[in-house]
Amino acid sequence: MVAAAVLLVIALAGAAVVGTQRGWFDATPAATTAAPLPPAPVSLAMKGVGADGTPPTPAGVRAVLAGPAGNGLLAPLTGVVVDPATGTALWNQGETAAQTPASTIKILTAAAALLTLDHTSQLSTKVVRGAQPGTVVLVGGGDPTLSSLPAGQPTVYPGAATIDDLAAQVRASAGQVTQVQYDVSRYVGPGTAPGWHPDDVPGGYVAPIEPVMLDGGREDPTKDEVRRTSTPAAAAAQALAQRLGVTAVAAGAAAPGAQVLGEVKSVPVDQLVENLMQISDNVLAEVMAREVAKARGLEPSFAGAAQAVRDVLTEHGFDLSTSTIVDGSGLSPNDKVPAKLLADVLVAAAKPDASDPKTAKLRPLLTALPVAGGSGTLASRYEQWGAGGRGWVRAKTGTLTAVNTLAGVVVDTDGRLLVFAFMSGNAGSTAEVRGALDEMAAALRSCGC
Repeated sequence: MVAAAVLLVIALAGAAVVGTQRGWFDATPAATTAAPLPPAPVSLAMKGVGADGTPPTPAGVRAVLAGPAGNGLLAPLTGVVVDPATGTALWNQGETAAQTPASTIKILTAAAALLTLDHTSQLSTKVVRGAQPGTVVLVGGGDPTLSSLPAGQPTVYPGAATIDDLAAQVRASAGQVTQVQYDVSRYVGPGTAPGWHPDDVPGGYVAPIEPVMLDGGREDPTKDEVRRTSTPAAAAAQALAQRLGVTAVAAGAAAPGAQVLGEVKSVPVDQLVENLMQISDNVLAEVMAREVAKARGLEPSFAGAAQAVRDVLTEHGFDLSTSTIVDGSGLSPNDKVPAKLLADVLVAAAKPDASDPKTAKLRPLLTALPVAGGSGTLASRYEQWGAGGRGWVRAKTGTLTAVNTLAGVVVDTDGRLLVFAFMSGNAGSTAEVRGALDEMAAALRSCGC
C-alpha cells in the first residue's frame, strides 16, 4: 500500500552540449553540423513511504534527538515520536502531561470535522426575500470565506465564492430592494472564547465568530494577519447593500420557507480543512468546530463546539481524559492537551493500511499539513534552523506567549514515515524556540536508525 507520502525518484543521464563563438553568434552557418545526441533516458520509480523502510529503533531515535532535545531554549519540553506503521513509541518525554497546545489544537478540530462531516459538503450563503416589501435577508450559513473581491482575484481562501456573484443573483430576481437585513441565527453565544486576548479581536488573528462574513473579517483579503472587523456579519450585509444600491442595513431574521433570491457556496469541507491548517486560520477552525456541533445536535457555540470535538474524538478511541478544550483554534491559553493526543490523531491518519474507516477519513489531515520551507506557516522556516528537514517535514505550528508547539510527520533517510509532537513552554525568543523545534524535526529526517 502506498502511504501518506510518495517519493518520486528521477534518474537523468546528462547530455553535454558544446558550442563555439562562431556557432552561437555568427550568422554564417558552420561548415559541418554534428548529428543531434539521442534523447536522454528517463527512469521513473515510485516508492511508498511507510512500512517498507527499515524500522527505526527507540535507541536510534533517542540518539539523534539527544542533542536537539537537550537545547535549553526548549525547556520545559514535552513530546513523543511514533512509528505509525507499528504504533511503537520511539522517543517520549512527559508526553501525557497536558500543556497549552496553541494552534496545534487545530489538528483535533480538523480531525473531528473530517470524521463527522461529509468531505464534499459545502457551506452556503443565501439571500432570501424579507417579510416587508423591498427587504432582503442575508442568511449566514457558516461560510467565512466569502470574497469581497471580483471573481478571479485571489484571497487567502482559494476558490472562495464572491459577494459580487450573490449580489448579481439578487438583482436578477428580487426586483426593487430598499433594505438589507442579516440573519446570524445559525450560531449562538458570544463571538469570542474564554481566554482570548483582547488585542486579538479585532487584531490580526481573528474576528468575532458569526455565520456570515467576508474574507474572515479581514480588512485586506489578500493578507493573512491583518486587522479584522469587530462586526463581520454587519460588514458583509453592508457590502451586499452597497452592491444593490441601498443604504439601509439592519439585523433581522429570515422567515421559514422564504423565497431564495441568491445562493453561493464555499469549497468542500476537505478543502476548508486544508486551508485552515495551511495558514492556521482561526476563524475557519472555529467555524468547523461549530459545524461539527450542529451535525451532532449540540449548541453551535464555543461550549457546544468544544464538547462536540471531545465527543467525536472520544468515540473514535482517542483519550481526552486529561484534556481541556475551550475553542477550536487554540487562541485560548485555557486549552490543555498532551503531546500524546496530538500524535495519536496523526498516527491514525498516517497508518500505511487505510482499510480502517477512521484512517481513510483522516488521511486528508496529512496533506493539509504545511511543508517545511515550502508552504503555509512553514514556508519561511527551515532555512537557518533545521535546514535538513526542508521539504521532508510536514507539520502544524502553534504559538502563543511562552508557548511554541510543532506536530506532524517526517520521512527519515530509510524512507520510514515518523509522527512527532513537540511542545515547549519556554518564554524565550519565539524565533529561537521555533528554530530549536525545527531542529528536532530535522534531526528525525537524518535518522537511519
